[in-house]
Amino acid sequence: MAEPFYAQGLRFSCKECSHCCRHEPGYVYLSEKDLTNLCQWFNLDRQDFIKKYCRWVSYYDGTEVLCLQEKENYDCILWQECCTAYEARPIQCSTYPFWSYIVESKESWQKEAMECPGINCGSLCKAEQIEKCLLDSKNSVPIKRK
Repeated sequence: MAEPFYAQGLRFSCKECSHCCRHEPGYVYLSEKDLTNLCQWFNLDRQDFIKKYCRWVSYYDGTEVLCLQEKENYDCILWQECCTAYEARPIQCSTYPFWSYIVESKESWQKEAMECPGINCGSLCKAEQIEKCLLDSKNSVPIKRK
C-alpha cells in the first residue's frame, strides 16, 4: 500500500481564529467520553447538559445522534470569545484538521487550508500524531437516541 501523503508530517498551528467553530452550519457529534468530559467541565448532570447544550440530529445511517447546539448565527453553543470548554472539547474538535477526508490527499489538505489559516503553518505534526487523531476520530462513536 502506498504511504499517505502526510508520511513526512504536516504543518499545523491553530491560529485561534475560531473559523471552525463559527459562522457556518455544522455538527459536533458527541461520544460518551465527550459527554462525560463536558458534564464534568460544566458541573452538570447528563440530562441537564443535554437539555442546555445539545440537540438530536439525523445521522448518516438514519439514526438520531447527539450533537452540540448551534446559535442562530451558526456559532457553536460553547463559543463565546473563545471556546468555553476548550480543555474538555469533544474529540471531533480536538482532532481537527486531522480528519480522514481532509488528510486523504494533498488536494483535500490544500482545499481545507483555504478555510483554515493554521494549515501549512507552525509546528510539524508527525505522521504518528496524525494517525492517532485519525484513530481517535474513528473510535469516537456518537451517542444514539434510544
